[in-house]
Amino acid sequence: MSSAHQDTFARDHLPPADQQPEFLFDLPELQFPEQLNCAAELLDRHVREGRGGRMCIRAPGINWTYADLQDKANRIANVLVHDMGLVPGNRVLLRAPNNPMLAACWFGIIKAGGIAVATMPLLRAKELKAIIDIGQVSHALCDAALSEEMELAVAEKPVLKHIRHFNHDGPDGLEALMRRASPEFDTVATASDDTCILGFTSGTTGIPKATMHYHRDVMAICLCWPRHVLHPSEDDVFMGSPPLAFTFGLGGLLLFPLHVGASTVLLEKASPPQLLEAIQTFGATVLFTAPTSYRTLSARGTELRRTALRKCVSAGEALPASTRAAWKEATGIEMIDGIGSTEMLHIFISHDEAHARPGATGTPVPGYQAKIVDEQGQDVPPGTIGRLAVRGPTGCRYLNDERQRKYVQNGWNLTGDAYLMDVDGYFHYQARTDDMIISSGYNIAAPDVEDALMQHPAVAECAVIGVPDHERGQLVKAFVVLRPGQAAGDDMKKTLQDFVKASIAPYKYPRALDFVESLPRTQTGKLQRFKLHEPA
Repeated sequence: MSSAHQDTFARDHLPPADQQPEFLFDLPELQFPEQLNCAAELLDRHVREGRGGRMCIRAPGINWTYADLQDKANRIANVLVHDMGLVPGNRVLLRAPNNPMLAACWFGIIKAGGIAVATMPLLRAKELKAIIDIGQVSHALCDAALSEEMELAVAEKPVLKHIRHFNHDGPDGLEALMRRASPEFDTVATASDDTCILGFTSGTTGIPKATMHYHRDVMAICLCWPRHVLHPSEDDVFMGSPPLAFTFGLGGLLLFPLHVGASTVLLEKASPPQLLEAIQTFGATVLFTAPTSYRTLSARGTELRRTALRKCVSAGEALPASTRAAWKEATGIEMIDGIGSTEMLHIFISHDEAHARPGATGTPVPGYQAKIVDEQGQDVPPGTIGRLAVRGPTGCRYLNDERQRKYVQNGWNLTGDAYLMDVDGYFHYQARTDDMIISSGYNIAAPDVEDALMQHPAVAECAVIGVPDHERGQLVKAFVVLRPGQAAGDDMKKTLQDFVKASIAPYKYPRALDFVESLPRTQTGKLQRFKLHEPA
């Protein structure tokens, strides 16, 4: 295929072919042309075919049609190319809460042949610096409201030379440059296997991994799970809480609605009360959020039954059967569950409303295959707990990372989840097979939190685990050994919690914290983390 990338960094750092998974394109709709730009399919196609006047993106005080979004994306693409010197293949960091300008920037980058590197709004400078380093990010578009940590990161990373702020009235802000830019832009004719997204995920070592996804991968996730499970229509109004920096949010709140010509509502803040108000205000019909939010919202069933809501999707953490039942009783809506991963880009095991079973995630999404294997990679019989292995049209490609060998084995993606498959082919989640903590839909690597705690002068050593929690799925719990002369107690606990909140993303802080005299270790000094899960 003819790559459009002049900057070949991404292609040069793909995993070797023999370390990549086997990709499946069995469905007729997955036969992609050699040249493909997903922005042309998701946005330009609607305007070209006469749907430019349809509502596309809404937010408080903002209503954009498909033509409006294309106009803004084209102007941003022109700014990137002509004012910021972007060439196809350059990486562009995106930093913003969910809002219309973030969506416009994403499409501007993709149209210009760049690679979008969306980051969680709560990340601190330390975490941003790691992302800039790994992706050799040269450009950034940042919401002015989040500029402080961005500027701290950029100051130490000279590779990032070009930055513009949006939602900003200044003469050098992105909007000022957009006003001077042309609304016309010829979307770059990228190859279907040109990388267009770097999705970052924290591994269990705390060192983030960059997952590489092609233009064809973006289209594949639009053609598999939504078409066969969600069944959306062009009249649907999508809404939810996951950030667009999560591939769960990117798919559910941007890619999937635009693929079918529907509209989406982007909320900068989406706590359960804010979601409820927005569902009522905007007439949302499709909701994406985590089980934690559904548990809270189920208390407002009477109000929700009076809205247009018709489809509710849960992902990001395991869905308890009790939450599914409470939601069905409160709203009359059967929840759609699913598991995906950043490595696979989106949901690969799921079910529609008619095939939901309590406690089961579902069956493989058409286009994907899944099985349960043992430690040697051998298939195990139904009813046996083992490692989940998946393959399909998307799969894991870590950018220049040795951990590729662990995730992909024998052509299958090993997601790090322990599952069992029943005799009917339904997959039932058991636990994570690594030290990843999943709390309220956020993936939190225990070493990230440990590293932050160890920066405090009062801490001698520490260990972090996830413990079960009815509301959040898991809680982050820290075991801390203090230095001599330091007093354990509520004051020290709050001091350490606040310290972690200030140094890494606040959602990672340890909500539970125990002071201990020592940590369980082997004779060689290795931490025996499993012992921390045992009753004291």
